[in-house]
Amino acid sequence: MVLPIQFPPSTNGEYCCKTNLDLYNSSVCQELATQAAKGRHLKILADTITENAVQVQLCEDGYCAWLSFAQINALEPATTVYQAIAFSRREIENHLPNIIAFTKAANNIPNYYLWGGTIGPNYDCSGLIQSAFAHSGIWLPRDSYQQEAFTQRISRDELLAGDLIFFGIERVNHVALYLGYNHYIHSSGKEMGRNAIGIDELNSTKDPISQAYYKKLWSFGRVMTSLS
Repeated sequence: MVLPIQFPPSTNGEYCCKTNLDLYNSSVCQELATQAAKGRHLKILADTITENAVQVQLCEDGYCAWLSFAQINALEPATTVYQAIAFSRREIENHLPNIIAFTKAANNIPNYYLWGGTIGPNYDCSGLIQSAFAHSGIWLPRDSYQQEAFTQRISRDELLAGDLIFFGIERVNHVALYLGYNHYIHSSGKEMGRNAIGIDELNSTKDPISQAYYKKLWSFGRVMTSLS
């Protein structure tokens, strides 16, 4: 099917974002699913075109979402095909100070919890984690339950700064970055958190936010590699 607007074709099947883009859960384009930062690569899934939008797949993490035709001129044909960079665990360890610093810097800027947010200053929980690692070139899956499956399971006694902490009841639905010394940083919503990025304690303290998340503690994971 041909796109219902004038748009240059891509010889390699990939497009590049000329600016930050919002991507949506459906072709109605009302509920944010994720965001694509300037410079990200994506593919247009031409068989999903509707009157208002087209489904796209982000190349770095394989995530599929809907792009409104109102934003499609923010794409340009990619001059090269996206190629993932392989990282060893040792290389990832070298980047962990920068990854932690990214989250702390994000915490120091006024922000609020944004479902689907992966571009500062406003993030959702997994968006903050993905963006922190991606800032160092390390790509993780988009959603918290995907990140949990992607990481190597570890015990609480094995936790090191830069490991991930997962929360949930029936399944994982929240993720945080361990900072060491029994504290973690995360972007938390209004219901259980502060509607912003913040640092909480990994135990059942009198602090209501730390206590609420402690009751939903699910597992701990270590990033061993990047998406390829």
